[in-house]
Amino acid sequence: MKFMKLGSRPDTFYTNEAVRSVSSEVTSDLIVQVKGSRYLLHKFPLLSKCLRLQRICSESPETLQHQIVQLPDFPGGTEAFELCAKFCYGITITFSAYNIVAARCAAEYLQMTEDVEKGNLVYKLEVFFNSCILHGWRDSIVTLHTTKAFPLWSEDLRITSRCIEAIASKASTHPFKVSLSHSHSRRVRDDVSSNGVEGQRQRPAAKGWWAEDIAELGIDLYWRTMIAIKSDGKIPSNLIGEALQIYASRWLPNISRRIKANREPAGSNSDSDSASEVTSKSRLLLESIVSLLPSEKGAVSCSFLLKLLKAANILNVSSSSKMELARRVALQVEEARVGDLLIPSLSSSSNTLYDVDIVLTILEQFMLQGQSPPTSPPRSKLGTERRRRSRSAENIDFKLQESRRSSSASHSSKLKVAKIVDGYLQQIAKDINLPLSKFIAVAETIPDFSRLDHDELYRAIDIYLKAHPDLNKSERKKLCRVLDCKKLSVGACMHAAQNEKLPLRVVVQVLFFEQARAATTGGKVTDLPSNIKALLASHNIDPSKPPRALSTTTSIPGDDQWSTVSGLRSPKSRISTLRMKLAEDDDLDENDMNPDGMGRPSKFKGFCALPTGPKKMFSRLLSTNRNATEKS
Repeated sequence: MKFMKLGSRPDTFYTNEAVRSVSSEVTSDLIVQVKGSRYLLHKFPLLSKCLRLQRICSESPETLQHQIVQLPDFPGGTEAFELCAKFCYGITITFSAYNIVAARCAAEYLQMTEDVEKGNLVYKLEVFFNSCILHGWRDSIVTLHTTKAFPLWSEDLRITSRCIEAIASKASTHPFKVSLSHSHSRRVRDDVSSNGVEGQRQRPAAKGWWAEDIAELGIDLYWRTMIAIKSDGKIPSNLIGEALQIYASRWLPNISRRIKANREPAGSNSDSDSASEVTSKSRLLLESIVSLLPSEKGAVSCSFLLKLLKAANILNVSSSSKMELARRVALQVEEARVGDLLIPSLSSSSNTLYDVDIVLTILEQFMLQGQSPPTSPPRSKLGTERRRRSRSAENIDFKLQESRRSSSASHSSKLKVAKIVDGYLQQIAKDINLPLSKFIAVAETIPDFSRLDHDELYRAIDIYLKAHPDLNKSERKKLCRVLDCKKLSVGACMHAAQNEKLPLRVVVQVLFFEQARAATTGGKVTDLPSNIKALLASHNIDPSKPPRALSTTTSIPGDDQWSTVSGLRSPKSRISTLRMKLAEDDDLDENDMNPDGMGRPSKFKGFCALPTGPKKMFSRLLSTNRNATEKS
């Protein structure tokens, strides 16, 4: 680091009975009191360079022996005053980035300017500050850090603003063009010695070399420095994001552990006040980081944003900061992992393990940005455009191709998000305090086309049913309405057919679609599982005869593991039996009314009203089954 030496005389200051004096043949005639400390000095060397002391001595009456001057609000305390006093005596003193701020404020307080004497302390410190401190990277950061002890003086003297400007200008410069002193430079230069200067210059990591050093600053100075760096416009947004991530990891570690410790009963009021102060500082720090986030999508990772959101929940930051984080997460939620979305719930009004509401907000924001532009021009203009191919028409086609790409990209992101949501549902379904309405709300935020299959959704529903065995029939039906049995794989269908926790109507529907799928593909239609046969027999239903009304309260015994199901064998019951069961069970649902008094339309009634083609197909299927029965 840079330093400056002034003076040539040896240090002759000494302490005698708590009084600081200077060895001299001349009798002292001035007593200066600085914050409880007393200095026994001489008027001539001090008053010749300090205009303030001149005015104070001229206004106060002289005593026979010593004149007393009190400086209770002296900036920098006794250390800064002693530097100024030694400068007046010509004693050797050293200035560096660590003490220049205190010395500069003290010199300004004592008015040690050029008006009093040429080459006074203020002038020398300004020259050193501008020519050396501001030219060094580490010196600028250390000096900026020390301004925290003298905020008002540093602002008035423009020390803070000049340091910030110097740091911002150097951040956009390659480290080999900056005087790095002894800080981050040691690591950079070690890399140079092993890889060479040219190789180091080509490394992308060198672009963000400044982030770790400025992470040492407090949040107020860091915020102002980052604003200056962003305003410069030379630093890419992704490097700004990396710098914020480094700062957050430096100052926001183990938030949940810290707050948990703070919530434990405090031993005294002072402990409680200390914990509250830590929380307030962390809250301010987090809100400041959120305000610095770059607006560009992808500037920071989705994982980092969700970690900030978790910390925001724990620290109870402002709702505006939470919403801003949720909006930014929604822009790139397809990059999220299920574990990142498991945000702890600390609300006193909810007993759930996770904050489902904030995830719902993220998903709703994600769906709002999924609007796709039209992918083709109006038909009335197509003929004209084909006849008259021009440059403008080619431009239109290019724009249409771009819109198609953006539409397909939006669709692919929705497919990814659907998988993430299903995985998230499987995790929150284990929470015994999770209301059914919230589970359904999360499941329904994703449009149906985004789920290519419903296996993972069915798995989440199965987990929820196991964790909530007290659900009544109506609630289980509401839960299963989000499930599309046509999108279940063969393995999922076999599991669902033997799942005793599902409503019977869902089991029958699964079987119905399985029979239809097997018939459509020309495959072999296999027997019903034995437990389903037993279930039908318990309701006095003969598969070879038209069915009577079935009760939906009977449970279906079965194995929970999908892999243990051996397979379905050709049904001897007629598909009309399944259709009648669905129709009868739908009749029982007419009591499920919407708030407006209208009955909820059933998903199954529409399917039971099969068009002519499927009816013929099922007729052939039934005749095949009859012939096989007669032959046997």
